[in-house]
Amino acid sequence: MYCPAAFREERLDVMHALMRAHPLATLVTAGAGGLRVNLLPFSLAEDGGKGVLRAHLARANDQVAALREGAPALLVFQGPQAYVAPAWYPSKAEHGKVVPTWNYAAVEVRGTPRVIDDPSWVRAQIEALTAQQEQGRPDPWQVPDAPGAFIDGLLKVLVGVEIPIGHIEGKWKVSQNRSTADRQGVAQGLRREGVSEAMARLVDPA
Repeated sequence: MYCPAAFREERLDVMHALMRAHPLATLVTAGAGGLRVNLLPFSLAEDGGKGVLRAHLARANDQVAALREGAPALLVFQGPQAYVAPAWYPSKAEHGKVVPTWNYAAVEVRGTPRVIDDPSWVRAQIEALTAQQEQGRPDPWQVPDAPGAFIDGLLKVLVGVEIPIGHIEGKWKVSQNRSTADRQGVAQGLRREGVSEAMARLVDPA
């Protein structure tokens, strides 16, 4: 993705944190059947390198065929995002040379997928993803809470996909190209108008 130096994020732990906080990724493949796109929640596992992404999808999903071809896949994880109003910049009152923009944080990943036809693997992936999302709830749901026969039936219509991360890059467009005063103004505007506290924390230079 286009990424000016001011917005480039290269810290692996920061990118991994965004991916865990926003696990629903856009998965793009280009196979013999053309482009295929789906939104899938991924679990991220450490492997001593850049990480491994794991997910599951319906066996009937036409993207499975493209994944089996083994061509590189593209994934985009979208973090906090928000419209930035020109009125939030103190510099607007000084010279008026401001325009609206959009702030966001995103991670792009590329890797070669492997389809896994193993119900026990799929179940383990679902359990890992569920545990991540249910943590902190007063009564966390677990896979064994559902009837065994019901879960076994679901597993028959699912396949797993594993994607070792070959390339990863982050883009944090959070007003780094503005003055400290303008960044403070954006953070205050985001909070004052209730737009996005998550983005306000990324923008705030304090």
